[in-house]
This record gives sequence, C-alpha cells and structure tokens, in this order.
Amino acid sequence: MEPHEQTHSGDGGGGGDCSVSGFDSAEKVIIRWDATASEEAREKMIFNDPQEVKLYLNAVDEIQKFVSSGGEIENRANSAIQIAMARLEDEFRNILVSHSSPINSDSLMLSSSSSSQLEVDDDGSSSNNGNEEDEQEEEETDLLKRSGSSASTGSAAVRLPTGRGSYSRSTSSIREIELIPIESVVHLSWIARRMVSAGYLRECIQVYGSVRKSAVDSSFRRLGIEKLSIGDVQRLNWEALEQKIRRWIRAAKICVRVVFASEKLLCEHVFESVGAVNIHEACFMETVKGPAIQLFNFAEAISISRRSPEKLFKILDLHDALIELLPDIESVFDLKSSDSIRVQAAEILSRLAEAARGILSEFENAVLREPSRVPVPGGTIHPLTRYVMNYISLISEYRPTLIDLIMSKPSRNSTDSNTPDFDFSELENNKGPLALHLIWIIVILQFNLEGKSKYYKNAALSHLFIMNNAHYIVQKIKGSPELREMIGDLYLRKLTGKFRQAATYYQRAAWVKVLYCLRDEGLHTKGSFSSGVSRSALRERFKSFNALFEEVHRVQSQWLVPDSQLREELKISILEKLSPAYRSFLGRFRSHIESGKHPENYIKISVEELETEVLDLFEGCSATQHLRRRSE
Repeated sequence: MEPHEQTHSGDGGGGGDCSVSGFDSAEKVIIRWDATASEEAREKMIFNDPQEVKLYLNAVDEIQKFVSSGGEIENRANSAIQIAMARLEDEFRNILVSHSSPINSDSLMLSSSSSSQLEVDDDGSSSNNGNEEDEQEEEETDLLKRSGSSASTGSAAVRLPTGRGSYSRSTSSIREIELIPIESVVHLSWIARRMVSAGYLRECIQVYGSVRKSAVDSSFRRLGIEKLSIGDVQRLNWEALEQKIRRWIRAAKICVRVVFASEKLLCEHVFESVGAVNIHEACFMETVKGPAIQLFNFAEAISISRRSPEKLFKILDLHDALIELLPDIESVFDLKSSDSIRVQAAEILSRLAEAARGILSEFENAVLREPSRVPVPGGTIHPLTRYVMNYISLISEYRPTLIDLIMSKPSRNSTDSNTPDFDFSELENNKGPLALHLIWIIVILQFNLEGKSKYYKNAALSHLFIMNNAHYIVQKIKGSPELREMIGDLYLRKLTGKFRQAATYYQRAAWVKVLYCLRDEGLHTKGSFSSGVSRSALRERFKSFNALFEEVHRVQSQWLVPDSQLREELKISILEKLSPAYRSFLGRFRSHIESGKHPENYIKISVEELETEVLDLFEGCSATQHLRRRSE
C-alpha cells in the first residue's frame, strides 16, 4: 500500500508527546536527505530504495501535520517542508528524466503481442494474475509500437489505483503506449500528491512539463519534424517541400495518435489522484502545446503559401491526412484548455480546401493562357497536352476528396473572345461540378491547341497536329477508368469525332493535289476518251505526280504520329485512296508512255514501291535519314 502516516509513541505515553516524538523522527529523516548538507544525499536517490521511499514519504506526511500548528514547531515544520519539497522535486525530475527516451520511429508499427494483466497494490507491489491473451491486430504502418522502453517486449496493460483501468488503451486508430514503467508512474503520483498538498503545484507542473516536453521534442526530431517557422516553410523550394510533406503526413499520424495520446494518458495517471482540479490538463498542455503548434504550423504554412498547379496533389494529401486525423485530434485534445489546438486544425483544413479550389481555378487559367508559339516539330503531341492530361488523370484519382471540395460549376466570360464557347447543357444532366471542371479543362486545352496549330505554315501539318493531340486526349481518358467515368461517353464520342475529323482534313490537305494528278481530265484530245490521248499532256501529268509524291514523301517522312496504331491506320487510309487510283491510272495510260521514248523518265515508281514509300511516313525521320532510305 502507499506509504501512510506513522505515529511514533514516546516513552512518556502522552498524546502530545507522541506527536512531538513523531515530528522529531520525521524531521531527522528529512534532514538526512538534504542534498545541500550531505554529500551522501547528493549522490543517492531515495526512489532507488523502496524502504527509504516509504520512510521518507511517511516523514513528509508527518511533518505536514505541523505546518499550521503555531509556535516553534511550526517554524521547524515549514523549514523541513521546504527541504523536503526541494528533495522531492529533484526525485520527481530524476524519475522523469530516467524515462524520457524518444519513441523509436523504426519500431512504430502494430504487431501481435501478448498482454498480461498486472494488478498494482496500494503500496506499489505487484502481482501477476496470469491472464494472458494474444491479440492479432491489423497491420498499419503509420501506427506504432513503443520500443526502447524498460518494459518487456510484451505490452503490459496495468490497472492503476486510480481505477481508470488499463494503462495501455487504444481505439481503432489511437495507440496509447507505456511511456514510463508503471512502478515509476506510481512513484510520480505519490510525489505529485505531496508537492501539491504542500503548495508546490506550480513547481510540480513546471518540472513535469519541462522534462516531458523535452522527450516529445526528441521524438519529433526522430520522426524528422523540424522546427520551421511559417516563413521558413514558404521559402523552401518545391522539391524539398514535397519530401517534407510526405514525412509530415506520416509523422503527424504518429504524433497525434501515439505521442500526444500517450502523453495525455500519462498525465492522467500521474495526476488524477492528486486532488487538484484539472492539474492533469495543465500538465498535458504544458507538455504538448508547443510541439502541437510546431506540428500544425507546417500544414498551416502550406495552406497559405503561394498557389501553383504542382502543389495541388500534395495539398490534397495533406487535406486527406488532416481530415483523417481530425477525429483523433478532437479526441486527444478534448479539454477546454486545448480548444486552440482543435480550432487551429479545423482552420488549416478549411484553408487547405480553399487552396485546392483556388489552384484548380488557376490551373484552368494557366492552360487557357499558356503562351508558347513555337510549333512542336513534326506535328507531334504538344508538351502542354501531355502535362494537362496527366494532371487531370491525377485529379480523377483524388475524386473522393475533390467531389466534396469542388462545389461550383466552371464559369466562362461570354464576352471574352479568348475564351472557348462551350454549352455545358449538351452534356449528361448528372454531371457534377468536378466532372464539369475536368471537361472544361479539356475544352480550353483544345482551344489553346487550335491556336497553336495556326503557327504551322503547312495546313496538312496543322491538321496532323490537331489529330495527334486529340487522339492522345481520347486515349488518356480511355486509359483511366475514373477519368472516363467522370468525362462520360457522350463527350468522349465528341472527342473521338474531333481527331477523326482532323485526320480527314489532313488527308484532304496533304493528298488532294497528288490524287488530282491521277484524273483523266485534260489528257484526251478533242475532248473525248475515244478521240485519243495527248502524249505530251500525259507526260506532264506523270512528271507532276512524281514531283508532288516525292515532295509529300520527303516532307511527311519527317512528320510524326507517335501512336503506332493511329500511325498504321492513317497509312492504310491513305493507301486505300492512293493505291487504287495510281494502279488504275497506270493501267489506263502505261502503254502510251512505254510506247514512246525514255518511259523511265515518266513512270518512276511502281504501285508496290508507292505503297512501300507511304509506309515510311510519320516516323519522324530527319532529311538525311530520308535520303539514305531512298538510296537503299
């Protein structure tokens, strides 16, 4: 049982004599452990010896009876109490410091463990009930198990004298761990009760808060949480900040669910039986308020930092982590004295949501206004197209979060000629705001690409550019089930029609002149087929065809269709028109050329060779590579 008052009887046997005799004995015990007067007292600690603990605490209790008794004995009592409180403060600090090692982040995980019920008697002795239970818990890498404790590898659930049940307790996400061995917790509680009773509440709180805060700071350092001001965070480059955000998300879960929760539980067990109102609350806030503010200041700095598109997904990660943590924050910081922590967390969450909405709006404007005017070589996919489609594919992966955050539909300025005209009523009626924003981004991307296509001097290449980019957009949508579901089949069909239309326009612009050479008009004398063929006109026609085809082949071999399937489909489509027309033309007029002089100067390519050369197109060959291929 806890050390209690002892009454020492003197030889005289009177009640008063008994009191004085008890006081004298107690005073001697106090003075013997006065560190200012004894080298031995400075070198040894009382709480390393259970018998000395009982003797000393009983002495303190005995002296306490005389602090208001009047006369000389009161003066002696007050002097002894001052000595005793200084000593107990040192003992209190020593116990705390002895068990202030930081939580080891490498062992922060859940694992199956055996729990033993350990009953603690009032005097601090213990007995094992022998009730052991193995409990397999779901593994969760962000939660943890204490390592480095003086306790054994099994986690002991200890019932304290306060009647609050198990020392290590947990909810589905909070994991409270044993920061200090139960015997030491009991000793701290004994000391705290006497310091508070003697009027040393402030000193008790200061010592406790100072040592435990230092332990929390050490855990923070081990978890990689740096002491950065809001200004420090905002001055970091984005690459460094991304790494810190990832580390912060993991560390924040550990801090709230384990470090802070365990500190709160420790405060309750040390101070709840002390008797002073809300002392455990004061000690808890003394310990964790500074670290908690430090922890949440990082997220606050991100929430109010300059907005830019690359920050959206890390801000959403922060938002998701914080919204997941919010119930735990409210549970751990449920005291009135910790209102400010709960308010700060809720305000940060609100600012992160607003930042995400603002970034999405600014991203739309950035896509619309992207100013590059240099055409991409070969009409291939523009970097802006790749960036935007990869970006909105990622947005679709954050759909559950963004559906809750994006509440309003996109808006356009109908009087602004630099804004595309788009009727959202043409889409399915069930499209939510987020889906409409994604469609709007694609609309303004295409609007920007249409403008960029005008920088090509070759009309056919301009259409090829639109075809490549529209096809890439369609493929990215089809490749993401989440994005496809939000975009919808109706708008997807519209996009598919867009790239097919561009492919048709390309073929017309690129091949109409070549095909025009293979017509019959202008080759017959006297205006009729039966009247004969003009050999000179026919020769000119073959020369024109050869020159045009060679130029088309030379130029378009350098153009690029990066998607292999689209590239083959386009070649087949060209050959379906060109090959039969050329074969028919040769069939009708070959004999007229071959019967004359130097037919090789006019019929320079067979149907098979033509087909082979068409198959060389859109590979992005340089002019040198083209010449090398032609010579082979």
